[in-house]
Parts: sequence; C-alpha cells; structure tokens
Amino acid sequence: MNKILSVIFSFVLLSCVNQNDKKEILYKNPQISVEKRVSDLLSKMTLEEKVLQLNQYTLGTNNNVNNIGEIIDKIPDNIGSLIYFDSDPSLRNKVQKKAVEESRLGIPILFGYDVIHGYRTIYPISLAQACSWNPDLVKKACSVAAVEARASGVDWTFSPMIDVARDGRWGRVAEGYGEDPYANAVFGVASVKGYQGDDLTDTKHIASCLKHYVGYSASEAGMDYVYSEVSRQSLWNVYLPPYEAGVKAGAVTLMSSFNDISGIPGSANHYTLTKILKEKWQHKGFVVSDWGAVKQLRSQGCAADNKEAALKAFNAGVEMDMVDRCYTDHLAELVKEGAVTMDKIDDAVSRVLRLKFQLGLFENPYTEEIPETERYLQSEDISIAQWLAEESIVLLKNDETLPLKKNTKIAVIGPMAKSRVHQLGSWSAHGKEEDVISIYDGLKENLSVSSNLLYAMGCDFEGDDKSGFAEALAVAKKANVIILCLGEKKEWSGENASRSTLALPQIQEDLLLKLSKTGKKIVLVLSNGRPIELCRIENECSAIVEAWQPGIAAGKAVANVLTGIVNPSGKLAITFPYSTGQIPIYYNRRQSARPNQGKYQDIQSEPMYEFGHGLSYTSFKYGEMKVSNTEFTSDELIHVEIDVQNTGNMDGAEVVQLFISDPVCTYSRPVKELKKFDKKFIKKGDRHVFQFEINPHTDLAYYDEEGNPLLEEGDFYLMIKDQKVKIKMIR
Repeated sequence: MNKILSVIFSFVLLSCVNQNDKKEILYKNPQISVEKRVSDLLSKMTLEEKVLQLNQYTLGTNNNVNNIGEIIDKIPDNIGSLIYFDSDPSLRNKVQKKAVEESRLGIPILFGYDVIHGYRTIYPISLAQACSWNPDLVKKACSVAAVEARASGVDWTFSPMIDVARDGRWGRVAEGYGEDPYANAVFGVASVKGYQGDDLTDTKHIASCLKHYVGYSASEAGMDYVYSEVSRQSLWNVYLPPYEAGVKAGAVTLMSSFNDISGIPGSANHYTLTKILKEKWQHKGFVVSDWGAVKQLRSQGCAADNKEAALKAFNAGVEMDMVDRCYTDHLAELVKEGAVTMDKIDDAVSRVLRLKFQLGLFENPYTEEIPETERYLQSEDISIAQWLAEESIVLLKNDETLPLKKNTKIAVIGPMAKSRVHQLGSWSAHGKEEDVISIYDGLKENLSVSSNLLYAMGCDFEGDDKSGFAEALAVAKKANVIILCLGEKKEWSGENASRSTLALPQIQEDLLLKLSKTGKKIVLVLSNGRPIELCRIENECSAIVEAWQPGIAAGKAVANVLTGIVNPSGKLAITFPYSTGQIPIYYNRRQSARPNQGKYQDIQSEPMYEFGHGLSYTSFKYGEMKVSNTEFTSDELIHVEIDVQNTGNMDGAEVVQLFISDPVCTYSRPVKELKKFDKKFIKKGDRHVFQFEINPHTDLAYYDEEGNPLLEEGDFYLMIKDQKVKIKMIR
C-alpha cells in the first residue's frame, strides 16, 4: 500500500513540476498573445532586471576583434538595448548569445542605430526626399534601408525625423521633410511603413522611431539644443500633427527631444510624453531619450543631479535612457524610496518587452551571417536610390539653357564637381565614399564625346586660396557652357551644425562672379543640406539646379537631369529666403494686421524661391478647378478635381498641391495650408485629371490650445496654383 501511495505521490509531484516548467517558459511560447507573454515575463523579473531593460548602452565604434571577449563581458546580461555602431552581425550575435543563453531569463537585446537615409545604399537626405513629393518612392527607399540594416544586426532605427523646420540655419533641417506639417506627416508615415512593413518578425524590416518629440526644430536662432518658445496652439497645429499621424500609422517608438519647450524640457515634459502620447493617443510603444538627454536636464536647470534627472524624465514618460546611465544608477533606489512606483516601472518595462516580442527576437535572436556582397548595394536598390535622387532634384531657374544641347563643349568647375564623400550628406550611416558617383563622372558617362568635357576645381569649399581661379577661367573660355558645382560639405549640416548665414562661403561666390565675366552661360549645381542664400549670385546664372545631397547615385542623377534624360519634377518643401535676414520665412504664416505694410525697408520681403517652386523642361496647362459642392455640412465630403495637360515637347511628371484657407475663425490661421498633393507622370500631349477628397473634420478643422478640434461654420477657400474657389459650411 505504501508503495502504491509512493508511486501516486511521485506522479503528482512530477505533474506539478511539469506544470511549473510550462509556467516557467510561457513567455517563450509564440503561440500565445504578445500581451500574455509580456505579463508572464514581467512577473518573473527582479527590480534590477527590470531597470536594466530601461537602459541603452553602445557597442561597436573602436572594437578590436582581439578584444571582443572583454567588450562583451562589460555589457550587462540584461541590458535592454545597444546602439550598434558596427556592421558585422557576428559581433552582434556574440553579445546577443550572452544575453539569450547566459542570463537568467534569456531576454534578447534590442539593437538600434541611426539609419536616417540609407544604411549602406545611401539615398538623398530627407529634406531632398520631400522635394520629390513621391511618398511611395520614399517608402521603397526605407524598405531598402531596413533590409540592409536588419541583415547587419540592427533591429531598430532612430528615424524618421518629422520636426517641422522653418529655420535653415538649424543644421538638422537636412534630416526632416521641410516646413509644412502635412508634408512631414505624409512622408513620416511613408517612412514608418517602409521601415516596419506589415510584419516586424519577417527579419526584413526594423522598428521605427519618430523624433524628436517635440518642437526641437523651433530652437531659437537655429542653434542646436537650446530653448524653444512654442505656444500650445502652435504645438497642436504645427508640431504635433506629424507625430499623431506617425503614431496612428503604427510607429512603435518615439525619441524625446533635447530642447526646452516653453520652460519644460522635452525629456521631462509630462504633458507631451504622457498626457498627449500615452493618454490621448493611446500609444503602446515606448519613448527613448535622445543621447544623454536625461543627464542634460541638469544643464537645462531642471534637475540638481543625475538622480533628480532620472526621476523627472522617467515620471514624465521617458521609458528608456540612452547612454547616460542615470536610470542604471538611480531608478531602483527611486523605487525603494517611493518616488517612482512599481506600477510605472512595470508599465515601462512592458512597453520595451512588447517591442522585442513584436520583432520576433525571442524566436530569432540572431542575425544570419551572410557576405556583404549579398547584403549591400544590390542593383535594384541602387536603382531606387537613383530614382529618388532624380525626383528630388529641383530646377530652380532655367533661361532655356537646360537640358544641355548635344555636342556642347562643357566646363565642369567647382569643389563639388569631383567630390564624392560630400554627396552622402550628414548621417550617412555606413555609406562609403567609393560607392558614390561624382557629378563629373556622371556627366562623363552620359556624354557621347568625352573630349567635350573640361574640368578645373577652381577653389576649395572654403578658405581664401584663389590660385585655382586662373585655371578655371582658362577652361571656361574654351567651353560653350559652364557647369559650376558648389555647395556644402556633408558635416556642415546635421546635428550640432548650426550656421549664422545661409550664404555659400565667400570664395565660392567669388569664383562664380569671376566666371560670370567670361560671358559664358553658367549652370549652377548646388549640393547642400539646407536652403542657400542666392541673392548676390542668382542673376549671374542661366540655370540653377538644386541637387541637395543625393547619396551614392549623385552623379548619375544630376547628369541625367542636366542632359535631359530625366525631366526634373522636384518642388521645394522648404522656402529659399532672399537673404538670411528674412528668417523665419515660410509659406504658411499667419495673417498680418497690415498686409500691405510692415515690409523690409532694405531688401525685398518676398523669398527668392517659395515653397512648392520647381520648374520642368515641359509645360503644363491647368484646367478649371471643379468642386462637387460649394455649400456643405460638417458630415459631407467635398470632391475636387482639376485637369492638367502636358502641353510641352517632353514627357514629365507634375505635382499638384491643394491648399485651404480659413479667413475668419476663433484663432487666427495661416494664409494657406497644404492639405493634399499628388504627383503623376504625363506624356507630352496627354492629360490627367487629379482628384482630391476633402473631409471637413480632418482637412478644414484646426486645434485649440488643448488639442480639441474646432470646425466652425463659414467660408473657406480651396486653392490650386493660381485658382481659388470659395466654399461654405452650413448647419
């Protein structure tokens, strides 16, 4: 009898153990819901393990293969995330193996990196992309970046940047999509979808991160990291809409901003991080600080020490601390003191774990180690980079000089002509100079008779050495037309790259003015990361081509536009001021008390080139704008259409932009606001009917200072090009 009881007891005990084993590995079961897995894993974690999940360290930079073991040992087993500066998946896998196979719970590490406009196949900077007005193409480019990044060990990119930027002196204007909230929203959504795809577990996509949340681009005088004065009404109507669109599109993370927003830093701002993002928008992902932004709350006068900085950032809604280790050092202590609740810790950790499950890191923690030749620079990917570069180029001016005539003798002059590295732009990830086609090489490839191509550098990007002017003049005199390639070095824009003037360095302007005395036609090709001041040199140019910083296919794209293989279709996503002194200048300014007065007394008040400006080698004729109903109620949709015909001698693409205006309302609104746009390729002689749908609640309403939408009865205007139609909302 005792023997039978012993067998029964052993069976029961074994069953209990098996049940416990099942419970232990519940979070590793991919068949159950993510939320149940998160909850189960969270219940097993210690406070110290939870805190480490809320921290991000770095890996890569100067790693020596002989010291990899030492590097790995320095990284805590349970670290939440690493910024991965290397591109070798084997190093990532070694570090990941320690976390997955040697830590108590086997939680995989999330590897992040700044993949801004390409990983190795570098495409145009984001500001240029917006000038393409082709979000589908931008989505394709982001998909390319995601594939390359994921194959190199990166799960998460700190992109897209959707800061509405209206001051070109701010270096990070290059990283975003220009001055318009709607454009930033549309291209931000396209980027999110390109990076993330439909399924983050497919190992061909990466998590996206909307940055910098929020108002960072409003930094005073265009200086980085400084104070920004943003009213609640401007916050809701200008700076927040792109983020709301990105959150609705499924962006899984956001990055808090460096700037002080009207007295409360972005990384300690409970209103923006919790009230709006988590409560109003119901975002389920997490917020990571920008590099050292938690610690920098001390510099901003918001915290007395790192402990207080950690307290304020975390309680405001920053879940992950990037690199400064304020959370590592102080968060557990703050919990034990009761300053931070365990509920808030658990919520934060849940958000981080949720993304790791969504990425499939528990099932597939390692990156397949394949050769670089299979990871990067695939022919179809280079084609996308070139296509986007071509569509991003804006023809600012053309006195019938372009496209270049056949058998024209051309002088290619300027410091940018043979430069390759500066075509990559800022934040060029793992892009390499040798991958880039220079403008000179692109032209050389396109021209049937290479002897028609002459070259002289003329001068460097900056300095006062004019010894090369003589050679440039001699070359110019032998040519029929001068292609003058000027612009900015890649490091002149991007983070911590504020400039006091938008003008080119004096030596570059002097070279242009010297060449203009030859009487030869000058085609100015600009490669830069911000709008350029052109008031002293614009009249000396027969044509001006804004190429921006186009990436690896720079020379091919520019040459195709100059020679007419490609008809330029780009239009400015940011205003080019007449002079730096006009800043801030942007198209959607609020209405003036005296529209006919208050102008500058010493210069023109109009910009050099306005938002939406861009020429073509063909001509387009716009028909009459037709509106389905000029009187409507708030629940009625308004359908707008306009016929556009290509009346020129060349096939080309046209961008049609629809603006609205609300002339009288409770809060003063801009003189016009972009609400819809579309781009279509139209063959010569053909026409296309562009169609738009206006929803009063989303397209005609605006926000009050608390983010409540207001849709008021009365007159509105719909505007396309020079046409304006009045519509009226009634009860």
